[in-house]
Amino acid sequence: MNHEKLEIWKRSCRLSVNIFKTLAEHRDYGFKDQITRSSLSIPSNIAEGMERESIKERYRFLVIAKGSAGELKTQAYIGAKAGIIPENTGLAWAKEAGEIAAMIGAFSRTLFNN
Repeated sequence: MNHEKLEIWKRSCRLSVNIFKTLAEHRDYGFKDQITRSSLSIPSNIAEGMERESIKERYRFLVIAKGSAGELKTQAYIGAKAGIIPENTGLAWAKEAGEIAAMIGAFSRTLFNN
C-alpha cells in the first residue's frame, strides 16, 4: 500500500511542516525539539508501517503513530496554555492532531479487521 496516497499521511505531513516552519526561530529549544519530534513521528511511522509486509506489523506502526498524535496534541495544548506558542496556533495544532489520531484509529480498525 502506497502511504503517499493516504490522507492521514498527507495531513500529518502538512501539520509537521507547519510546526517546523512556525517554530523555526523559536528559542525554547526543549519545547521545540519535543513537539517537532512528535509531529515528525506521525507520518514517519505511518510510512514505515505501510512499507511492512504483514498486517500485524502495519498495525503496530499505526498504533505508534496514533500515540505520537496524542503526544503532539498534549504538547500543543500545554504550549498554548503556558504561553510558549500563540494560543490559537497551539489549539489548532491540538485539534488537527486529535483528528489525525481519530483517522489513524479508524484506518487501523479497517486494516486489522479485513
